[in-house]
Amino acid sequence: MTDPPLDPRFIERPDASLRTYYIIVSLLSGPGIFLALPPFMFRFYTLRYRFDDEGVWMSWGVIFKREIYLTYRRIQDIHVTRNLIHRWLDLSSVAIQTASGSAAAEMTIEGIRRPEALRDFLYQKMRGARGEPAPHVEDPADDEALVLLRQIRDDLAALRHRQEPRQ
Repeated sequence: MTDPPLDPRFIERPDASLRTYYIIVSLLSGPGIFLALPPFMFRFYTLRYRFDDEGVWMSWGVIFKREIYLTYRRIQDIHVTRNLIHRWLDLSSVAIQTASGSAAAEMTIEGIRRPEALRDFLYQKMRGARGEPAPHVEDPADDEALVLLRQIRDDLAALRHRQEPRQ
């Protein structure tokens, strides 16, 4: 049985398994669970996503609320990561990088069940949807500057040909 096609416009929250992931990670910190678990739970309950025609929006936080909006044009690369616990819970994180100059991802969408479909959607949006006709582009020969540059190129080639030694 195949899954229905993913429409990211309906992804608004991470999958509920992300809460389980945060609890497991906090438990693995040993006595640090009391310091690690509350920020994870605040993040889980406040994490929101929105995919629109122009870009991706993400927000989280209560006291220190954080919001990020990336347009599809700014996206440079998309990485899907899954550690051992992610695989066990059938979760993934999708890291979105821009050309901002930092090595870290600009945005990480956590708690995603079908990351390949989300990655493909983002690639389509950032590069233009596949299967749609290409936008009409005027013939470059009509551009006056291009015609002038071609004429200069041809004149230089003729001049170079005249200057070459004859054999």
